[in-house]
Amino acid sequence: MKKEELIFRIMTFDHIPEEPGRKKNPKTVADTRVKLNFPPFQHYKFNDDGELVLVGKSHWQGGMDNGHFSQKHARATNELARMWMKLVDRYATRGNVRGYTYNDEMKGQAILQLSQIGLQFDESKSNNPFAYYTAAVTNSFVRVINLEKRNQVIRDDILEMNDMNPSWTRQHNAEWEASMKRENAKINAATPPKKT
Repeated sequence: MKKEELIFRIMTFDHIPEEPGRKKNPKTVADTRVKLNFPPFQHYKFNDDGELVLVGKSHWQGGMDNGHFSQKHARATNELARMWMKLVDRYATRGNVRGYTYNDEMKGQAILQLSQIGLQFDESKSNNPFAYYTAAVTNSFVRVINLEKRNQVIRDDILEMNDMNPSWTRQHNAEWEASMKRENAKINAATPPKKT
């Protein structure tokens, strides 16, 4: 009976070539090495003698002794991209975002964000990539919502300057503020002034 082989992943820049001058004031080891699309790592396992042996490297093509550094083959698989798309589609059905007319734009921005940062998940800092991806999707959706709200305020201001009706949201907010002023005025009129 063969015993189970354990493979250890160590996050390291040891096999990544240096690129001096890439950053003016390097603060980390990553700033002195070639820019990568995800954190580099090396895989180790125990051989029959109980020694740790290097069996794989990220950003590497060929054997461990005769191979070379390569960035071109390190990319997201089709299956991972489908998972990102499913995550975004599912997130877009949440109650707090599904009613927006620009839901498709939010989904597109979230997929774009995942394709840019999806491989940058650092296993040395967390063991939950799902939380990393969900946070990226949430931030993308919120970014688009805030951008659309800013645009709506500008659009409503322009409509009001041209003596036209602004959006229903602006009209409703104006009616709400007016009713709150009336209520506060009634409350202030009903309470007698304090005696000093």
